[in-house]
Amino acid sequence: MIYRNWQGNKIPALGFGTYELDNAAATKMVAEAAKIGYRHFDTAQMYHNEEGVGQGLKASGLARDDYFLTTKIWPDAFQSGDLQTSVVESLRKLDLDHVDLLLLHWPNEDVSLSETIPALNEVKNLGMTRLIGISNFPTVLVDKAINLTNVPLTVNQVEYHPYINQTKVLENAHSHDMLMTAYCPIARGAVLKDETLSDIGDKHCKSAVQVTLRWLMQQDGVMAIPKSGSPKNAAANFDIFDFELTDEEMTKIDELAKPDGRLIDPDFAPKWDDAA
Repeated sequence: MIYRNWQGNKIPALGFGTYELDNAAATKMVAEAAKIGYRHFDTAQMYHNEEGVGQGLKASGLARDDYFLTTKIWPDAFQSGDLQTSVVESLRKLDLDHVDLLLLHWPNEDVSLSETIPALNEVKNLGMTRLIGISNFPTVLVDKAINLTNVPLTVNQVEYHPYINQTKVLENAHSHDMLMTAYCPIARGAVLKDETLSDIGDKHCKSAVQVTLRWLMQQDGVMAIPKSGSPKNAAANFDIFDFELTDEEMTKIDELAKPDGRLIDPDFAPKWDDAA
């Protein structure tokens, strides 16, 4: 396993994503992922599966200190009061007294960060989460959030895979001593059809998916949370710690990025010039 160290916190760089898993599937797959070796799990209020994730963690038999859990606050709860209440509800569903990382899921143009960030600080100070951060924030809003917070922000979680260039967002994260988590890391399976990734994989006896996840693991300060509803695929995604890509191979993958490579662009998401 590769870890990211952040202000004394040791975070598993490869996590298990649970987007689009219902409660039953989340219970099953989180427990299976724990057997495989995953120790970092990601959910969100919007996924409507926090109960299942919590049950899966209980079924795994892992001690609370042996795994790292992230959940995310949906933008409709960004007002002070609503935010704190939503976190209490998330903890109830997870059947936990705290999460390890709590993120703002998307920017919300209708609620000022000057209201949301202090509320996020409050739940951190109350012990509901060990760490706080943001998701899908463009650099201009990352900078604003940093200026408003009294508690260090740990992570910006964004869409990141070989077909999207996130250099600006990653450099911004580095400048603030933040980590970046890649969601949708295998581009909804598009990497499976990529000749460049397959050719690199053949040299290492690995799949295009495994090459892609390894590419992410070899980037400074980057984590990834591939999702899977299949124990077989989850195990394959985890089998990436016994090989290393060369500098030349890393560059070839970097060069796959294209202007229209973004896959996640919800209608509700604010439009920014450098949106993450």
